[in-house]
Amino acid sequence: MVHNTAAATQEIASVNGVALNTAEDLLSADELRQRACSELLRQAAMTCGLLPESDTPGSDGVLSEAASSAIEALLEQSLTVPEPSEEACRRHYAAHQALYATGERVNARHILFAVTPGVDVVALRNRAETCLLDVRCHDGDKAEDRFAQAASTLSNCPSGAEGGHLGWLKASDCAPEFSKELFGHAEVGVLPRLVHSRFGFHVVEVLAREAGTEQAFETVRGAVAVALRQQAYVTVLQQYLHRLADQAVIAGVALESVNTPLKS
Repeated sequence: MVHNTAAATQEIASVNGVALNTAEDLLSADELRQRACSELLRQAAMTCGLLPESDTPGSDGVLSEAASSAIEALLEQSLTVPEPSEEACRRHYAAHQALYATGERVNARHILFAVTPGVDVVALRNRAETCLLDVRCHDGDKAEDRFAQAASTLSNCPSGAEGGHLGWLKASDCAPEFSKELFGHAEVGVLPRLVHSRFGFHVVEVLAREAGTEQAFETVRGAVAVALRQQAYVTVLQQYLHRLADQAVIAGVALESVNTPLKS
């Protein structure tokens, strides 16, 4: 019997003829979109004279220091981010008061599926989603046992040895993207969605909550304005990237579903 030992390969994506990956790279759709967005901006910086044509993209998708600086300068001169109005700030505050409360605490546990170099992100997400479905399909004492068992056998966090328990947390104890999913909500129990963070995918159960103290609008107006300004920046950046994409020849990657085009 002849066995096929050839390594898996991937279609080579490109922006204006510049390859974003090699055939041996096995990148997720999100990773390809990220590389495409970075390459669009790198080429735009070159067109604007902010980056010498001698700059070349790395085969691993990592920008040179000069390219990173040039893109920063490009965005500074190309993007106009509107300042949020007083009315917009007050509307946002009224709809998200819990986000600006102080002293809120959450007692939680989790099962971490860590994203590490070389990991198949799609397969990892599928395993995390299977685990989420499994622990949500049990209730009562069985749910307690099932979550703890899954944490001890599947979690890539040391807390797995303790059934995934993280204890009582404040927002400042967590990565911002993790904190955003836990705090300012009323949910108790296993969250019906995976929580994505810089560390990977989390199956999270909120065991208990302690409400924080709401702050007056005048006290947190600065923080509200920063949040709205960041939202506006992302929107403007998306629009700018789509304009660049419309003028480019892009192969092997779809940019229509870009939500957060650049990682901080």
